[in-house]
Amino acid sequence: MEHAFLDLTEENLPQEHLCCIIRSRKPHPGVEAKRAWLAQRLREGHVFRKLDAKGVAFIEYAPLETAWVPVEGADHLYIYCLWVSGPFKGKGYGRELMEYCLADARAKGRSGVCMLGAEKQKAWLSDQAFAEKYGFETVDTTPDGYRLLALSFDGTKPRFADSAKRQEIESRELTVYYSPQCPYIHQSLELMRKTCGEMDVPYTLIPVDTLEKAKALPGVFNNWAVFYQGKFVTVNLLDAAALKRLLKK
Repeated sequence: MEHAFLDLTEENLPQEHLCCIIRSRKPHPGVEAKRAWLAQRLREGHVFRKLDAKGVAFIEYAPLETAWVPVEGADHLYIYCLWVSGPFKGKGYGRELMEYCLADARAKGRSGVCMLGAEKQKAWLSDQAFAEKYGFETVDTTPDGYRLLALSFDGTKPRFADSAKRQEIESRELTVYYSPQCPYIHQSLELMRKTCGEMDVPYTLIPVDTLEKAKALPGVFNNWAVFYQGKFVTVNLLDAAALKRLLKK
């Protein structure tokens, strides 16, 4: 049985639900920042396909050439996020969304599809075990355990940019690179400002606001990247407890 899905467009973007589980009666800064970001990306071939409902069941992907990640390679699509949760799990939505993306890649003459993974599944990355069922395999790695997964149709393989494999920066203070792509970024930044202020810890927030910056980042990135004491830490958004543990190291 096929379900009712729709693609976001510049015309329907202002009123459509963006599939996050943020609850707010007023316009939410993170959600509105995401809308503004999407308005520009849709013109570049970015796809946001969702269940036609107010819930979490969607896939978001883009041509690798214009995907805001430090990954290189020709003619692939890059999956930012495939997420199904709550009452929508177990109904086949994830399968339909993945199969739509793969069919779209083939129809457009793409060489394959890729996504970010890790040796151990990360909370804010799409389920790589699910992707592996479709034939995704590791095509590149970083020294600290992140993986680039790809399903190639013609044998060509994408790769991490050289800068992404450095996974280090000169500054030793807490540093976060971020884009407005995820609606949760706003509250994570506010939490970081509050927690670091309470602990009197210096920090630097670096907006990734152009494709060029994203492609040259000094570590893996899927809209968020944390560095501390000069080393890459995680792509996970941090809650207060996790941030305090990191800062006490």
